[in-house]
Amino acid sequence: MRLIIAEPTRVVVDDANVLSLRAEDASGSFGILPGHADLVTALTPSVVMWRCADGNQHYCAVQRGVLAVHDGRDIAIATRQAQASDNMETLAQAVVARSREMQDAERRARVAATRLHTDAIREIIRALRPSATGWDQAAAQIHVGRG
Repeated sequence: MRLIIAEPTRVVVDDANVLSLRAEDASGSFGILPGHADLVTALTPSVVMWRCADGNQHYCAVQRGVLAVHDGRDIAIATRQAQASDNMETLAQAVVARSREMQDAERRARVAATRLHTDAIREIIRALRPSATGWDQAAAQIHVGRG
């Protein structure tokens, strides 16, 4: 079977020698073997495991996604985030590191957005605040008009 795991901007896994695959959806864990019926399911955040013809087992952590089986020989997984590895221990470390990177990036983005928002409010206030000379001139014209 052929397995493709893709994020929006890159293909994470493209393996044409898959003998079996195990994944997880809301109903639980399930397996796919050659000749499997066509299937489309929503994956939960989990680790997809597959065994290749050479006997090696591979892993890919997915942050939700959609798995589709076509003609019992093509498996496609579309996900927002995926991290592949041949070793479950290094996969766990990579997932934790990527999660920290994502949290850091989100924090930096929130700080930048807050700064932009604050700067925009300051500029609006500055633009709306009347200058001392402008008010003085307007008051003088009003006073002269009354007198």
